[in-house]
Amino acid sequence: MPIETIGGTVCLPDGTPVPLSKAVRAGDFLILSGQLGFGADGRIVDGGVEAQTRQCIENAIAVLAEAGSSLSEVVKASIWLTDTADFGAFNKVYGSYFPSHPPARSAVCSALMVPGAVVEIEFMVHQPG
Repeated sequence: MPIETIGGTVCLPDGTPVPLSKAVRAGDFLILSGQLGFGADGRIVDGGVEAQTRQCIENAIAVLAEAGSSLSEVVKASIWLTDTADFGAFNKVYGSYFPSHPPARSAVCSALMVPGAVVEIEFMVHQPG
């Protein structure tokens, strides 16, 4: 099965390239790398878990569009939060993007690699040829 990478070189906010792809297509599946709440200026957005959740999903929507997909084709989401107390606020924003037929989902509490990030979201998409 051929594997296709989506998007160009991914860089940290300081311009350092990182060894990952925005997304990878393998057969009928598209797997996005974890999305953080980076705004257009390359910094984590202010406003806590709600603002970062919104930004993560908007960033994912952009990658999905680049791959010819959309949120409606997401079948699995993996969520990392840095604080269990943020789960309710996260769900409020997340649920607004999936008002019906939400994808399967896992959520864990964990430290994240980027200072100031409080949520990371990864999507798996089924996109039959």
